[in-house]
Amino acid sequence: MNETIIAPADHKVRGLTRRGLLSRAIAAGALCVVGTGFVAAPDAAWAVETTTLKPETMATLIQMARDIYPHDRIADRFYAVAVKGYDDPEQAALIEEGVSALDVVAKSQGFDSYLAAGWEKDRVVMLRMIEHSPFFQRVRAGLVTGLYNQKEIWPLFGYEGESYSQGGYINRGFNDIDWL
Repeated sequence: MNETIIAPADHKVRGLTRRGLLSRAIAAGALCVVGTGFVAAPDAAWAVETTTLKPETMATLIQMARDIYPHDRIADRFYAVAVKGYDDPEQAALIEEGVSALDVVAKSQGFDSYLAAGWEKDRVVMLRMIEHSPFFQRVRAGLVTGLYNQKEIWPLFGYEGESYSQGGYINRGFNDIDWL
């Protein structure tokens, strides 16, 4: 299960260090709402600031992204980058309403929310129930480029990038298929 915590936007929180916040989240073992403004991973050094969407919505989008395009070797921070573009005033209504509708579906399946479903197979069932909605289609379509256009993850897929600047694929291994 991917754990996500929500950290406060106010950087002047007294008595709670970053380390303390992360250790509390790890001890809690689930989504821990501490305030508003940031979504952070308890087991890694990354965070995503939200300006328009609720942090819970952003956390749901990150989990959705992982469930729609699951790659065990890709860290959550890459999924966070892929959905960061939805933190936009022009898309906020569609995204907030879509996440609310997804949580209603989760409640119909016996969970408190989409994020509360601990098993991927349960979340995939919920996603299939909304897959024809404009919300799901927008998120899924945006993930194709939002996730796979991140050059940092290309080596994990064995993709070397575009080949035009290096003379094309023909002279760079295109015809080295020895298994046919």
